[in-house]
Amino acid sequence: MFRGFYTVASGMVAQQRKTEMLTNNMANRNTPGYKADQSSMRAFPEMLLQRMGGVNIPTEQDLNLPYNSRVGKLNTGVYMQEMTPTFFQGDLKETERGTDVALIDVMMPTNGTVLFAVQGLDGNFQYTRNGNFTLDGNGFLTNSNGNFILNENGLPIQLNSDQFSINDQGDILVNDEVVTTLGIGYAENPHLLSRGTGGLYSTDDNQPLPNANDIQGVNFRTQQGFLERSNVDPSRTMTDMLTAYRAFEANQKVLQAYDRSMEKAANEIGRVGG
Repeated sequence: MFRGFYTVASGMVAQQRKTEMLTNNMANRNTPGYKADQSSMRAFPEMLLQRMGGVNIPTEQDLNLPYNSRVGKLNTGVYMQEMTPTFFQGDLKETERGTDVALIDVMMPTNGTVLFAVQGLDGNFQYTRNGNFTLDGNGFLTNSNGNFILNENGLPIQLNSDQFSINDQGDILVNDEVVTTLGIGYAENPHLLSRGTGGLYSTDDNQPLPNANDIQGVNFRTQQGFLERSNVDPSRTMTDMLTAYRAFEANQKVLQAYDRSMEKAANEIGRVGG
């Protein structure tokens, strides 16, 4: 009976975590470049139950032979194994701001993607799809969190003027002359990236991603004056939230049924036995 409690409780915890994930997706549906998370549910390993017993053989030494009889399998519940972001392209929104830049995946050799390189607060390389940039008081190009945007050489981009343009290749031009190029990294398997705060991603070993311009077959372009929207589907997300909530309620009712059964076992059966 107690095993049923554990199984139902694991289902409730899994659905609660899934609801929290979906709620976070909805909260970031207007965050530029945000990539929606998706969950992976997995069952705990099944257990094979066997009844252990013995057979007494009437001999002088009272021989007892042990034996096991198979009862059957027992499922021990479910858990949310991991959350993985989906890196498909979001829609573009025109802002007409010169410091806004959108990355557009034209053609990738695998399921990879390209990302802007930024400098983390710890000095390591980090990456983002959020191209909502701005110029600080010293002329450095930064994101909304204050991280420096890096060029292709891994250095912070500093401009002497806010009158600049960005072409399709990510080159930054002032007075029609290329002064630097946006640092754009290529992640062959973006699911191996670790998501941090502020929509920033990093590699496990904190090593920089390869330059997207140096990878054969990688075709992308940048679009100044545009932002990539999040790829959150509000309708699908709301439907998934309702499904998770109903699954949570179903597990809750089963838990209440177990509780009533245990109450009867403790009160009524115990009273009869007394």
